[in-house]
Amino acid sequence: MRVRPLPTLIAAMAMMATGVVPAAVAAQPRESSPAPVPASAAAPALDTGRTVAAGKKVVGYFTEWGVYDRNYHVKNIKTSGSAAKLTHIVYAFGNTTGGRCSMGDSYAAYDKAYDAAGSVDGVADTWDTGALRGNFNQLRKLKREFPNIKVVWSFGGWTWSGGFTEAARNPAAFANSCHALVEDPRWADVFDGIDVDWEYPNACGLSCDTSGPNAFNNVVSALRTKFGSSALVTAAITADGTNGGKIDATNYATAAQKLDWIMPMTYDYFGAFNAQGPTAPHSPLNNYAGIPQAGFHSDGAIQKLKSKGIPSSKILLGIGFYGRGWTGVTQAAPGGRATGAAPGKYEAGIEDYKLISTRCPATGTVGGTAYAFCNGQWWGYDTPATIRSKMQYANTQGLGGAFFWELSGDTGNGTLITAVKTVG
Repeated sequence: MRVRPLPTLIAAMAMMATGVVPAAVAAQPRESSPAPVPASAAAPALDTGRTVAAGKKVVGYFTEWGVYDRNYHVKNIKTSGSAAKLTHIVYAFGNTTGGRCSMGDSYAAYDKAYDAAGSVDGVADTWDTGALRGNFNQLRKLKREFPNIKVVWSFGGWTWSGGFTEAARNPAAFANSCHALVEDPRWADVFDGIDVDWEYPNACGLSCDTSGPNAFNNVVSALRTKFGSSALVTAAITADGTNGGKIDATNYATAAQKLDWIMPMTYDYFGAFNAQGPTAPHSPLNNYAGIPQAGFHSDGAIQKLKSKGIPSSKILLGIGFYGRGWTGVTQAAPGGRATGAAPGKYEAGIEDYKLISTRCPATGTVGGTAYAFCNGQWWGYDTPATIRSKMQYANTQGLGGAFFWELSGDTGNGTLITAVKTVG
């Protein structure tokens, strides 16, 4: 899954991209409002340890609706120092209406005008006929300054995956529509490919799909054929490591042969969508005594994918730049009962790392991630230290790198992405 509270302009956009949580749990911290939200700092960025091996992917999500309430813009990727550490940006999300790729929020994407102060290069947008504005133009400027960064446009997500069922009936038509949109001459230079975020093929997310175990591969194959070998074609997939779960429902192994990489969403395993608990960190790396659901941890998903023959180098480890929490908790250790979701700035039960790390600092670790107990609230989230440990795991497993949801959750000086980029 994912996390994202929607922007007020596009409330339907609350897309959760986890691979595990039930539809009712659509929890997400992402918004829209022009009011400036300080790109704050929690702790100073940690830069200890050795740099991750060359070629490792560091992939960050940028949410289309983040320019509203969150006041997070492409320029913040640069000012936080994140641009220098990223290899790829996933732009989320486009829609899948009618089994076709379609625009999400066109105003945010290519019409919103940036003044000089808000622009990546300090040059204001123009209103000349045909001029590109919005996120797309800012991404274009960012890529010019950081030519190592590549950008893929992701379609689907928790809210907008329903159209994939129809897409699976005519994959070629779907692929044609996606290519026409991604490669639109107005912004073709912005994108280096496409990402499929289908939640979930032949399984249930916000809606249920019964297209069969080969539908995902058919869609991916059509996209690869249409976009060609030089474009990136990637996918965010379920991280359900249970026996007979969502990974087992789909032929991900065959599809992976056509994909540049896959991103099992190894977060949102647990949270206040189960209002009474038990409390548990939403992104455990490993199994631990008392975990509420067997197979709901990152290593469980990674090992299941590898067992199906998917090369380690094509698998990225998912990191959440946010916490999930409960209130009404009396027990500091995991496994306690609760009365409901803890308050969050954008949505109950969710809080960005940059906020929760100072409001309720971590008090312990379990399953390779951290948790915090304060004022009757219990939160699970990753810290720089646990992220570095997760990156050590990724290296040991031979994974292709890591991805994270999402850029605006980090501190203003990129504390978490610095940890993703280092192993110590």
